Formats: sequence, structure tokens, C-alpha cells
Amino acid sequence: MSRSSRLSEAQVAAELAVHTGWVRAGETITRTYTFAGFPDAVAFVARLVEPAERLEHHPDIDVRYTRVILSLSTHDQGGLTTADFALATEIEKAAQG
Repeated sequence: MSRSSRLSEAQVAAELAVHTGWVRAGETITRTYTFAGFPDAVAFVARLVEPAERLEHHPDIDVRYTRVILSLSTHDQGGLTTADFALATEIEKAAQG
């Protein structure tokens, strides 16, 4: 996936308005998902492998029993790009199924 340049503050705000549940923390967006148990949390993480590989963009993942905390940022661009929000969209789909 070709990397786009960093998004402007207005572009980030517009994307966050569409991607409800994601919260900005500096140059990163994060979201926490809660599951019924550890097996469900790990199964969710496994569903993220295919879209992350396909998009060539990978989340930072923190698994804490029933919670999965995901963080996205385009490190080589020093902030948020369209790649982060494209992956956020795929993560939201994986969380539903």
C-alpha cells in the first residue's frame, strides 16, 4: 500500500466523526473492544491478520483478558494517514463478524 502524507487536523476530525468509538491520543487513534472471554478476544485478534496483511498496515495490539486495545498510527509518516482509517474500517468489520 502506498503511504499517503499525514492528514490535516480537519481531515482527522472528519474521519473520527465517521469512525465512532476511535479516540485520538496525539498522533495515534485507539479503540478498546470488550469480549465475553479470553478466547473471543484472541479470535478477534486473529481476524485482524488478513486485513492488516492485505493493507500492509498493522495495529499495535494489547490483549488484557476480555479487552483488546488497538492503536493505529503511520509511524513512517509521523502521524495519522488514510492508511490508519482504512485499517480502522476493516477492524470495525472484523469486530462485527
